[in-house]
Amino acid sequence: MEETFDLVVIGAGPAGYVAAIRGAQLGLKTACVDAWIGLDNKASPGGTCLNVGCIPSKALIDSSENFHHAQHGLAEHGINVKDVSLDLPTMLARKDKVVRELTSGVAALFTANKVKFFHGTAVLQKDKQVDVSLHNDKTVSLKAKSVILATGSRPTQLDTAPYDHQSIVDSTGALSFEQVPKKLGIIGAGVIALELGSVWNRLGADVTLYKTREGLLPEADQAIAKEALKNFEQQGLSFRMGAKIASAKVKAKKVELEYEFKGEKHVDKFDKLIVAIGRKPNSEKVLAKDCGVQVDQKGFVVVDEWCRTAVEGIYAVGDLVRGPMLAHKGEEEGIVAAELAAGHHPLKINLDTVPSVIYTHPEIAWVGFTEERLRQLGAETRVGIFPFAANGRARASSQTDGFVKMISDAHTDRILGVHIIGPQASEMIAQAKLAMDFSASAEDIALTMYAHPTLSEAFHEASFSVLGRAIHAYQPKKKK
Repeated sequence: MEETFDLVVIGAGPAGYVAAIRGAQLGLKTACVDAWIGLDNKASPGGTCLNVGCIPSKALIDSSENFHHAQHGLAEHGINVKDVSLDLPTMLARKDKVVRELTSGVAALFTANKVKFFHGTAVLQKDKQVDVSLHNDKTVSLKAKSVILATGSRPTQLDTAPYDHQSIVDSTGALSFEQVPKKLGIIGAGVIALELGSVWNRLGADVTLYKTREGLLPEADQAIAKEALKNFEQQGLSFRMGAKIASAKVKAKKVELEYEFKGEKHVDKFDKLIVAIGRKPNSEKVLAKDCGVQVDQKGFVVVDEWCRTAVEGIYAVGDLVRGPMLAHKGEEEGIVAAELAAGHHPLKINLDTVPSVIYTHPEIAWVGFTEERLRQLGAETRVGIFPFAANGRARASSQTDGFVKMISDAHTDRILGVHIIGPQASEMIAQAKLAMDFSASAEDIALTMYAHPTLSEAFHEASFSVLGRAIHAYQPKKKK
């Protein structure tokens, strides 16, 4: 069987489903192909993000924070709660319910926008033909004027710690433990490792994270990274920085992790071990050898600044291409590719201002350049910092950890980077992104009126600090 479309999108994660919907909105006859099988053993559009990534992990993050707050945070508000207990099956069921609601929502959006969905695996052939092996064992060939590749990424495996998907798991398996492990090990200390470690730590696990290199979050501003490490250790997370993993084996229902640390060999035992050392693009099985699309040594599809591949009319977006592996970056690229396919002229994405968020407690978020990177570039800067401890709303809600750091150009005052660790950093970073995209200066933010009392006032006050005139926090004058 063969069908013809204006646009075929391979992959229905955030990058793919957004691309398909936008293409259909612009009048293109659009199809989307995705192989994901969901919780009910049915098609489940939404990719890793909605099925086993962003959404279910955030559901567990919120649930675990509520549990921890009921145990430790309500008494100071004069709320006495006795015998707080964990019902893990209910917590996991809620997480699954959220996933079902959102993935079914994507399916409904496809129907509403007249996007034809094919549940199966796709291979891009030459001349923009997409061969699909459907899950009902049938096959179909889709001929397209334009194709958007959006097949996402998967967890990177570690040869010394192979998954058995019971005791040694990836980030997907870590979302569905049937009981809280007494001792939990995590290989990795990046975004996913920190979020999952925080969840199970709040639910009662003794968590240790192992990192090959020294230092936490090298991609973040180091003032933020140091503050984060301090907070995580206070919460009970343990870190082995500079640990070299030798092997992980399951013996007598325990995981034995062998590693070298500070020149000595060690063996630690865990009930569960999570391997969270990054992700790699899903490019191997989607591209036929003669399709013309180029892939680099790391498996990323080679594209230009507009997400165009070497083949005219074929685009690649999201985790499949250069830049940070973030759902929101993929969504914007999907829109760009769809608009190009429809003959429009979209705005180019600025990869220097892609916001990053870590949903730990406190949250961590940043956009733009770190102070360390700007120093490497030889830029002259001014830095302002405002602590949440001096913010009225943060103080009223007992969320005083962390600060906002703003960096501007010493000559033009244009904002070059904003880094936040503290309450609702994930929400506050949007105003920093907006300011930077409009080339705002620190003075522009200082001249803006903010509602009081709000957490966002910390962003406002950081701009005052950049200008050397902090209001609600003492700022010693810098020596000339």
